[in-house]
Amino acid sequence: QVQLVESGGGLVQAGGSLRLSCAASGMIFSINAMGWYRQAPGKQRELVAVINSGGSTNYADSVKGRFTISRDNAKNTVFLQMNSLKPEDTAVYYCNADKMRAREPSVGWGTRDYWGQGIQVTVSS
Repeated sequence: QVQLVESGGGLVQAGGSLRLSCAASGMIFSINAMGWYRQAPGKQRELVAVINSGGSTNYADSVKGRFTISRDNAKNTVFLQMNSLKPEDTAVYYCNADKMRAREPSVGWGTRDYWGQGIQVTVSS
């Protein structure tokens, strides 16, 4: 089964740090870009950061200078280092694999977007 599994969330005080990890598992041939999105209560899901297979990155203005996204292509894993956390960073964070070519057991090879199950990040003031 092809899936994305996130880890590293939790509760932290304002000014603290957390590191999120997301590993794609299963029979995977390639992944175009990997990224992190977040959704706070009552708000729409928003892009936090994305990194493509070549290492180019893009960040939401609200996290620039505080968050760093990185990727281990060999392990199909993406990381999000979050520093100087603020209460407004509180949200469920979702990992995304854009245009991942993978083999599903009952479907065979295909290319589509995949999402993780989401992980809670809570920043207390």
